[in-house]
Amino acid sequence: MNRCLSPLLLALALVGTAHAQNTQVRNFPREAWRGEMTIKQPPIVEMDDKITRLSPGARLFDEDNRVLRPASLIGRPLTVNYLVDRRGQVTQAWVLTAEEKKQKRPKIGRAHV
Repeated sequence: MNRCLSPLLLALALVGTAHAQNTQVRNFPREAWRGEMTIKQPPIVEMDDKITRLSPGARLFDEDNRVLRPASLIGRPLTVNYLVDRRGQVTQAWVLTAEEKKQKRPKIGRAHV
């Protein structure tokens, strides 16, 4: 009896799993804000035309919740949900999918620190 999966079946299973993950809307912390982030020169970021910083140990996640390196995103405008610390530095940010962008969320510009 052959117990190995054929490469085609394995590839189809992985593609199906990845597609199912992409259609899922993530649950973000209630205190997360919505904004347009552009990484200038890490740790410097622009959030809706306001310059701020990434906190030490800040984590950025792509649409599939994989960790991103800030240096790989320099100059790219990204719609994100994000958390800030007491100093107003970004501690976590999630790049949003098209479905997630449709959800209502408070934006920067309101007193949040």
